[in-house]
Amino acid sequence: MGVILFIVYVLLLSYVLFFSEGYGRMPGEESVYRYNLKPFAEIRRFWVYRGQVGLSAFFLNVFGNVIGFIPFGFILPVISRRWRSGFLIVLSGFCLSFCVETIQLVTKVGCFDVDDLILNTAGAAAGYLLFAVCDHLRRKHYGEKI
Repeated sequence: MGVILFIVYVLLLSYVLFFSEGYGRMPGEESVYRYNLKPFAEIRRFWVYRGQVGLSAFFLNVFGNVIGFIPFGFILPVISRRWRSGFLIVLSGFCLSFCVETIQLVTKVGCFDVDDLILNTAGAAAGYLLFAVCDHLRRKHYGEKI
């Protein structure tokens, strides 16, 4: 069941990151490579111009990136004991995010943004932390036998 849930998550994430027109993903319409290599520049820009773009755009940009990667950090340790290392989850979350950002840059669907790398990695870490807390509570309540 966990594997099926993870596959559905990856498909949904792929749709949102590469194909969803609701998030400004329109392949073929852009002819320039867009990127941001300055940490926290886009987050700061969204905050400074929140009056013009709206608070919802700020929260969607910041928390959407974090929330989008929480399932990655949570589901992987559930489906496989080999993925029970926090370091491995955070590193894998960073690598997945780096691949996504690179694909967005190369295909000109979106923007390579270092802020997204930071936020997505934080989301994977938060997902693992949520898993660790749930696993601790489960072990405390049910013991090691489950």
